[in-house]
Amino acid sequence: QVHMVESGGGLVQAGGSLRLSCAPSERTFSTISMGWFRQAPGKEREFVARISGSTGIIYGDSAKGRFTISRDSAKNTAYLQMNSLNAEDTAVYYCAAKKSLYAAWDYWGQGTQVTVSS
Repeated sequence: QVHMVESGGGLVQAGGSLRLSCAPSERTFSTISMGWFRQAPGKEREFVARISGSTGIIYGDSAKGRFTISRDSAKNTAYLQMNSLNAEDTAVYYCAAKKSLYAAWDYWGQGTQVTVSS
């Protein structure tokens, strides 16, 4: 059963930065799209960003201008660079993947906690 594995979360002060990483649990598993979602306590899951191929990038409203999604094809890893963090960014961040652009997000990670102190 393939799933995604996130890392890079932690505690950071407001205005700081974090870089999250995501890779499949099986190194041979390939994906066309990888995305980031987040969920704060008591709130619904929110779309953050996704990348399809190398250049197909979409950001959620909360991420525009502050977050950057990228991927390293050689490592089969996606990244989320988060800058200018504020307390509202505090959430569990989940990575997801799919095998085609229009497929469902079928492969998920367990999440990594990001906590921003104000």
